[in-house]
This record gives sequence, structure tokens and C-alpha cells, in this order.
Amino acid sequence: MRERNMQPQIKENEEIVIEVKRVTKVTKGGRNFRFSATVVVGNRKGRVGLGTGKANEVQDAVKKAIASATKNLIEVSLIDNRTIPHEAIGVSGAAKVLIKPAKAGNGVIAGGPVRAVLELAGISDVISKSLGSNTKLNTARATMNALLQQKTVEEVAALRGKSKEEILG
Repeated sequence: MRERNMQPQIKENEEIVIEVKRVTKVTKGGRNFRFSATVVVGNRKGRVGLGTGKANEVQDAVKKAIASATKNLIEVSLIDNRTIPHEAIGVSGAAKVLIKPAKAGNGVIAGGPVRAVLELAGISDVISKSLGSNTKLNTARATMNALLQQKTVEEVAALRGKSKEEILG
């Protein structure tokens, strides 16, 4: 018999299930129930993703959502591995999310889906405000859009063709 390497697999990404809801399709024969899941995946070091999945069983829907989220991972610009470079407003549908950098030790001041996305992105000091609609999926998407807008001083300097010192003044 051949020996296999029996080391446990190390998970580099964590997942948080934001929402599981039962959805219904009404047909001539009656109602068909399925489950829709929304999941955030991140490594707490600047990579985060959001995904959705739908299936007849809750576990299958969550598995599909995790697979979708790992395909849609984005890189987040972090300052001192704790906060974001500048404030931004992310929009998805009628949901708007404002995120602002905070001083060290402030913590994540956010609730619900916004908190899940920010914590799994590895942001430890941030202030957020949810504006408009409070749909969980759209709020999480708006947070992702706000994180996509983040640029470091070096990135802005490169875009403008200037040095970092010229940008900072």
C-alpha cells in the first residue's frame, strides 16, 4: 500500500454567511422552494470576496456561494495593515455605504454585512455608515465597491506621473 501525506489542509480563507433565505417559484403544480445564500470570504490580510449561491438544500447553496466568493476575490489597499487610505462611498442599487479611515484602536464601527466584509478584508480600524436601502446583499456589494475605490498615495502618484512627496505636499 502506498502512504499518503496525511497533513491537514490549512484554510487560508475564512467565510461568514451573511444571509440564507428561502425563495419560492410558483408554478402550475404548486410552489417550488429553494435556498439562496450570500457569503463573504477573506483572509484578513487584504483579500476579500462576495458570492451568492442558490440550491435546493441550504448546505449546497452555501457551498456554491463560497465557490462564487473565492472566484471574486479582490485586493484591498491597507495602510499599516489596519485601516483604509481614504474615505469612499460605495453604491449598489439603492444601498449606499460610507467608509472612513479611523485612528488606531478605534475598531470596526460597522454593523451587519458591512462589518463582515471589512473584518474579513483585514481592516481593524474603520468607521462606516449605511445610507439608503439596508438590503443585506446590496449593502455588502456597496461595501465591496467602496473598497475597490481605495488607492494608496503611491498608486495616485503613479497615475499622475508625480512623486509621492509632490502628492503629499
